[in-house]
Amino acid sequence: MRTLYVVTHPEATHHVEGVVGGWHDSQLTPAGVRAAVSIAQALRARIPDGTEVELFSSDLQRTRRTADEVAERFGVEPVLDRRLREKSYGEAGGRPQEWLDRRFVPPPAVGERMDHDEGVPGAETKAVWAQRIYATMDEILRSTCEQQIIVTHGGSLTCVVASWIKMPIESAGYASFRAPSGSITTLREDDFFHNRQVVSLGDTRHLQSAQG
Repeated sequence: MRTLYVVTHPEATHHVEGVVGGWHDSQLTPAGVRAAVSIAQALRARIPDGTEVELFSSDLQRTRRTADEVAERFGVEPVLDRRLREKSYGEAGGRPQEWLDRRFVPPPAVGERMDHDEGVPGAETKAVWAQRIYATMDEILRSTCEQQIIVTHGGSLTCVVASWIKMPIESAGYASFRAPSGSITTLREDDFFHNRQVVSLGDTRHLQSAQG
């Protein structure tokens, strides 16, 4: 039985500074580092000792720092993959959120959403974003390892889950799976039917110990 734990990185500097994240390479705040420790502890408690574990992470600082805490608990090296990054907001990355808000063109309620141009130079379309996440998931799931951990971003979690349930990429334009920063989403595939289940989405109970 395969279990996949998907971690969204905890509080980073772009959250508290009110700037756009995306590919902006922000770092975890002190609160975020404490939360990363709690995430690692929670995962260690869920996965039996001696079990083979694979760890994959976005290569940005905020996800790498989170993955490092997990790696230390399991004695593994994280596989860094830039395709697990958040959506790129192009020129908006690292700028004040209000700068993006003034320029952002929301997708239409009906019609083309995946290739929609949001009006920000250099920003990825949802199609490009989803395609890189889907491709990464295909590679990760080729492994026979039954306990895998992915450290990614809140927005990219939607693409991870959509890929997991085999949602056709052309249908992902309306998909949105919301999970708080520092959360753990648990996905499981059984060995008999090979059904893919979303066991829990955006669980943050482990963060109570990181507060303060």
